[in-house]
Amino acid sequence: MQAMGKKALRIAVLSNIPEVVTMLASSVQRLGHELTISVAAVRKQSVTGPTDASAIAAPSVPKSVIAPDKGSLESILKCSGPDLMLSWGFPWRIPDEALAVPTLGSINYHPSLLPRHRGPQPEAWTIRMGDENFGVTWHRMVAEFDRGPIMAQRSTPASPDDTGQDVILQLTSLGLRMVGDVIARAAAGDPGDPQPTEGATEEGFFGRDYAEIDWSMPVKAVHDQVRAWGCVPRPYSVIGPIGKVNGRSVRVISTSRTQPDGDALRVECGDGPIWLTQTEPVD
Repeated sequence: MQAMGKKALRIAVLSNIPEVVTMLASSVQRLGHELTISVAAVRKQSVTGPTDASAIAAPSVPKSVIAPDKGSLESILKCSGPDLMLSWGFPWRIPDEALAVPTLGSINYHPSLLPRHRGPQPEAWTIRMGDENFGVTWHRMVAEFDRGPIMAQRSTPASPDDTGQDVILQLTSLGLRMVGDVIARAAAGDPGDPQPTEGATEEGFFGRDYAEIDWSMPVKAVHDQVRAWGCVPRPYSVIGPIGKVNGRSVRVISTSRTQPDGDALRVECGDGPIWLTQTEPVD
């Protein structure tokens, strides 16, 4: 229900994650606003075959649109007349003309403590670099990726045994709890806080240099490599992490630093054993 004296905003969401759109729609409506449209980017054919565009749309949102290309975003957004746009898990760089459509601006969810870990795989890099904290930043969108003023930012301690899926779920929950503050600042015309220059890092997609497991590394390094790859969505152009076990190459999905109950394969690392709790063969 709309709060007394506050204007209900028309909000557009850009996301290729239907579950995220559903959760944002619920948050926006609970805050007394209207989610007028959700827009997903059409997926190109992948190594596993073409994607059914209808699978990208969020069925819980009255108007869900699949944008065929970047050039269509401006006209799609103008048709819905949003006051504000929220982006979360959208794969394209959004043209300036589209960013300018919402009168209160466009704001993006980024799962790191910006300006650290700018780029497409921030959760994975947070694990890879051994950071003490994970975090979420909502920032205004500008021409350059991940460089806009900060509208909200929170952190949570990084557990050394959180899996990639654990991290994604934790940060999703954290990001949703921040939506109210983000919308309130935007509604007030707040431009946000400029990102500091100190501590800025920028990383790209994981490559083959990090795809192979070197069992001579310490247990923690191997464990973190497996956890970091757990944050990388599939299908992906590089498969990792791959390790040689008993003369065969396997993709290691999960590991334990202590001997677990049940079946697990013990492998000696540089400073002790690690247990492979889930693997799959690699052709």
